[in-house]
Amino acid sequence: MCCVRVRIAVFSFPTQITAMRLLIALLLPWLTFFTIGRPVAGIICLILQITLIGWLPAALWAVYALGQYKTDKKIEKALQRK
Repeated sequence: MCCVRVRIAVFSFPTQITAMRLLIALLLPWLTFFTIGRPVAGIICLILQITLIGWLPAALWAVYALGQYKTDKKIEKALQRK
C-alpha cells in the first residue's frame, strides 16, 4: 500500500502583535494603515469602508498592506545586519 502525505499550510504568528494587527485588518481595515504609519491610506480606506460593498476590498487591501509592511521590515532588518 502506498502512503501519501499531505502538508497543510498553517499561518504562524511569531507574536501576539502580528495576530492582533491581522484581526484589526479584517475588522477595522482603516485602523491597520494608521498602525503601520500610512495615515493617508487609512483615510482613503475609511472612505471605502463606509459603504458595505467597499468593506471587503478595504479588508483585503489592509491585509495586503500589512503583509507588505512585514516584508519591508524583514528586508530592512536584513540590510542592517550587513
